[in-house]
Amino acid sequence: HVQLVESGGGLVQAGGFLRLSCAASGRTFSRYGMGWFRQAAGKEREFVAAINWSGGNTYYGDSVKGRFIMTRYISKNTAYLQMNSLKPEDTAVYHCAANLIQGDLLDLDEYDQWGQGTQVTVTS
Repeated sequence: HVQLVESGGGLVQAGGFLRLSCAASGRTFSRYGMGWFRQAAGKEREFVAAINWSGGNTYYGDSVKGRFIMTRYISKNTAYLQMNSLKPEDTAVYHCAANLIQGDLLDLDEYDQWGQGTQVTVTS
């Protein structure tokens, strides 16, 4: 079992940046992949980014490629999502998730544990 707590959300103007953090506790952090997903009001949850257990491989949704960077620091049991050049369409609740079964990192159904989410609002 893993507990995940997100932080770092907030209100920012278009073109600005934010860094989200996801602090993990419970199971050994280095043994599972991590992902970020987002859900805008009235829309389905969407894949944003993922990183494998070692941090050696990262994956991004088409809408954030070239703007967002996901990293993880094993020593801190924390994953990060650096979000640059933010757009109003990035407005959503951002959730981090743990992929304990080592399934497809791009598929939200393959994630076992979820954080409560942090709100990101980008104004034009």
